[in-house]
Amino acid sequence: MARPKNQDERRAHLIQAVIDTTASTGLRSLSLADVARRAGLTRGAVLYYYDDLDALLREAYRAGMERFCDRRDALRESIEDPARLLGETIRAGLPTGPDDALMRLLYEFDVVAGTSPLHTTLVESMYERQLATYRTVLEHGVDTGAFRLTLDTPTAALNLVALEDAYGLHIVAGNGQISVRRAVEAMFAAARAFGAPAA
Repeated sequence: MARPKNQDERRAHLIQAVIDTTASTGLRSLSLADVARRAGLTRGAVLYYYDDLDALLREAYRAGMERFCDRRDALRESIEDPARLLGETIRAGLPTGPDDALMRLLYEFDVVAGTSPLHTTLVESMYERQLATYRTVLEHGVDTGAFRLTLDTPTAALNLVALEDAYGLHIVAGNGQISVRRAVEAMFAAARAFGAPAA
């Protein structure tokens, strides 16, 4: 990695180093020294920007929240049609493919949740955001008359989150039977069965 010059660039560089390193070593064995090596810095230089590895992990997870939650919620500002909004929400919630390092990191957190308060808190906050995103999109569809749900809204949202997580895990694990396109199609089919046709 080329070394960036200013502090914001350096912090972003370090977060990318966490994401890239985790993709190759896994979260359980990740160390500050690994991140420093990937970033082309000394361990002391990393500690200048972040107090410890947990602080780095929180920032890396925040990057995941921004992509996975904030950007999806922002879709509501530009997409009025409920069916299209649901469709784009589903698409944006899945990995881009097996090499999606940021999504792999998020799933790594799921694996180690329960082993530390930090991991558990981060995973639970992400889950709550996922549920809230789908609930809001589904409620919008019901309010406009575009959706006629066969399940109550919380249950429909719960099922969509479960499908999103399951398909996403298969995709980043490299399961050749679950492509991104197949996962999208399957989630669209489930949404239709719930009375929420996605476009």
